[in-house]
Amino acid sequence: MDFRQLRYFLAVSEELSFSKAAQKCFISQSAISHQITRLEKELGASLFERSTRMVRLTPAGSRLVPIAQQVLSLEAQAFSVAREPRNRIRIAANMTFASQSLDAIAHVREQYPAIDIEFVIKSFADRIDAVAGGDADIALIRGEVDRPGLETVELGIEDLVIVTSSRHPLSAFSTVDLGDLAPYPLLLPPRHSQVLIHTVIEDAFRAVGRRVQLGPSIASDHTATLDVITNPRAWTVLYPSTAAETPRTGLAYMREARNRLSIPVCGVLRNDAPRSSAMSSLILALRQSMTSPAPPGSES
Repeated sequence: MDFRQLRYFLAVSEELSFSKAAQKCFISQSAISHQITRLEKELGASLFERSTRMVRLTPAGSRLVPIAQQVLSLEAQAFSVAREPRNRIRIAANMTFASQSLDAIAHVREQYPAIDIEFVIKSFADRIDAVAGGDADIALIRGEVDRPGLETVELGIEDLVIVTSSRHPLSAFSTVDLGDLAPYPLLLPPRHSQVLIHTVIEDAFRAVGRRVQLGPSIASDHTATLDVITNPRAWTVLYPSTAAETPRTGLAYMREARNRLSIPVCGVLRNDAPRSSAMSSLILALRQSMTSPAPPGSES
């Protein structure tokens, strides 16, 4: 048994849905089902009654809920008492946040020259664990996270950039409606590795009464832009910071006309940690920098 399994168990117990719990935890439904099954085997008891129409707690699952909550609370407390005071702010993020964070870091260092600000690269799950455990002071994420002991503050909104080959039938436009994209295949990494993007796009298409047409998953040794160049009727999406750094030869960049492909950018902090003036300044500076760049034009 590990803390991750208990967190997944609590997510399913709150949502009473494996798919919604998976979205909440930013993992695939198969991954969360696998971890719950492993936990049930280890405990020797079924925690959920599952059917095609509903999920509900078993008596054993109901008894485990308060214990799981207590264990995760004790985990946070253990890390809290072990932390030593330090004149440092550590930001956990991935590389797509680097360029946006540098200006904010430089600004805060000018204000607080005695404060060390570190930027460390971590996966999504590791970022959240680092904040919960006290190894990082703030995690930068896209989407939101709901976990005991943590709070999420919104820093901005990013509109995904739509990318096609310059030979795509829609490549002459700077904006495009989802309905116009529906006939063309969308190329993305597998859902389990990009849960948030898949969910945002699927929800946007559902809202306009259409269904996204998924093409073959992008191979691990390929990039999305390479695949749309070699598949000129396909399209993909990039985060704005990634699009700004991507060579545009042979590509066309556009935005969704009604801003339906929007993703919140958030900071995750411990809700029991005192917020210093330096941290407050950093959050303000990040909010000012976490804005999408101007819509890129088409270029062949």
